[in-house]
Amino acid sequence: LPRRPGELRSFQAVLPRELWIHLAVVACGNRLEETLVMLKSAVLFSHRKMQFHIFTEDSLKPEFDKQLRQWPDSYTKKFEHRIYPITFSVGNPQEWKKLFKPCAAQRLFLPVILKDVDSLLYVDTDVLFLRPVDDIWKLLRQFNATQLAAMAPEHEIPKIGWYSRFARHPYYGSAGVNSGVMLMNLTRIRSAQFKNSMIPAGLAWEDMLYPLYQKYKNAITWGDQDLLNIIFYFNPECLYVFPCQWNYRPDHCMYGSNCKGAEREGVSVLHGNRGVYHDEKQPTFKALYEAIRD
Repeated sequence: LPRRPGELRSFQAVLPRELWIHLAVVACGNRLEETLVMLKSAVLFSHRKMQFHIFTEDSLKPEFDKQLRQWPDSYTKKFEHRIYPITFSVGNPQEWKKLFKPCAAQRLFLPVILKDVDSLLYVDTDVLFLRPVDDIWKLLRQFNATQLAAMAPEHEIPKIGWYSRFARHPYYGSAGVNSGVMLMNLTRIRSAQFKNSMIPAGLAWEDMLYPLYQKYKNAITWGDQDLLNIIFYFNPECLYVFPCQWNYRPDHCMYGSNCKGAEREGVSVLHGNRGVYHDEKQPTFKALYEAIRD
């Protein structure tokens, strides 16, 4: 529909809080710049107002605040941000902190921490939005009655995928799922009972995390992503799988192109894992990152 100037803005002003998009990220170590570039890409393309939930170390908090406040008004009015400390509610915090990457396991605890948030899009720091966040947010409406989270496959071709070749623990589907872009209905996660390999009855999300970690910790390579794969192996009906263009990684083009959806529709969400924004291995990933950063 044609829009008169100023029409969208007035709609934004009255948009009730419960219709905002909630975006969460966990940033530790040297991930400040990457996280700010990711948030910038989200604001650049989005239509709806967003609430950013930034989980970070105390040392990075002032810098996040300072940088976000320096953005132009036309952008800062599109979002509000909250900064949270890193906290783990069950088990040994030091163990969770060391799991895979510094404090990445925080994402497993988001349903417990963000008790008043209904739905959430979690992304890794090395993600870039190349179209409105609103479009991935709409996928929440595609969930059927049992689905409570959405992720993309870890690989399109099982015979060259990591999980299918090397995993020593159960994983979802034929090639596992990648947790770098994860859409969550937190209300459903909080109320669900999850099937598991520890007790015959179901377990609540929070009660399942630590025993599951204890059981599989010697088989886990990719930390919290492996735990999510184990959870959805036992509860496949809870997962909505979205196509690879919503979590497009170097793996999709390193050994020839294997993400058909991206070939047809373009890349919606770019995930520059393996550090490709900062080296010369994938020049296109790096060029996109630098364009949004600058």
